[in-house]
Amino acid sequence: MAPTTLPGGTWTLGDLTVTRFGYGAMQLAGQWVMGPPADHEGALAVLREAVALGITHIDTSAAYGPYVTNRLIREALHPYPEPLHVVTKVGADRDEQGGWPTARDPRSLRRQVRENLETLGLERLDLVNLRLGDATGPQPGSLAEPLETLVALQREGLIRHLGLSNVTPEQVAEAQTITPIVCVQNQYNLAHRGDDDLIDELARQGVAYVPYFPLGGFTPLQSSALSAVAARLGATPMGVALAWLLRRSPNILLIPGTKSVAHLRENVAGAGLALSGEDLAELDRIGR
Repeated sequence: MAPTTLPGGTWTLGDLTVTRFGYGAMQLAGQWVMGPPADHEGALAVLREAVALGITHIDTSAAYGPYVTNRLIREALHPYPEPLHVVTKVGADRDEQGGWPTARDPRSLRRQVRENLETLGLERLDLVNLRLGDATGPQPGSLAEPLETLVALQREGLIRHLGLSNVTPEQVAEAQTITPIVCVQNQYNLAHRGDDDLIDELARQGVAYVPYFPLGGFTPLQSSALSAVAARLGATPMGVALAWLLRRSPNILLIPGTKSVAHLRENVAGAGLALSGEDLAELDRIGR
């Protein structure tokens, strides 16, 4: 399968062309994103299958594991094929209890960028997302200091493009007064529609929006309407949710995660579902 035949086609992040259907590596780490995978060879197989399917956008972070998913990506795919772009994020660490303490002071951000470079085996990171807020979601406040640290690292040649994660619309606007932003990565799905206006504004600007937890994440959404549409189409709820996201706006990029080759293929097939006007109207009512 070529990138142009994957569901949704392609999108441009700055000067990087990526498939709108990407892959999120977070689930390749152990339970609760801590420690190694139960099936090491299976994790490598998923990454290699993603590239074989034509996916050119893989999302990761040194905090996943920590370091586990980055090292798996390197083992499976390095030296990286030219079309492939690995996107990472900084702004949070992991503690021994599995928490996500914030780490956005200049020294911590520089350390995290170095960790991502080392564990991925790269000299420059294609795209780094600055993660703000906390585990409960975006929080108000200025992002100037941490973002300016990343801009400095970009000028040093360690980062190609910058994005944001877990942010408010106000923080996006502030960031754009400091430096170009090529993507925003926030929680968004059929039932969690708080970023509708932001998505539309970013689409007008030509900025990508990357929703995480497309089916609710650690607490999957339960919806009779979603189940009904999926049953009618002979598809999975995840497939329908992914297909809806691709139809929602042309600037939406998908990074669904899985630790199974079969599930990866199932997600790709699901995202390519043809949704009728009736399907879309039924699904749209879920988050209203």
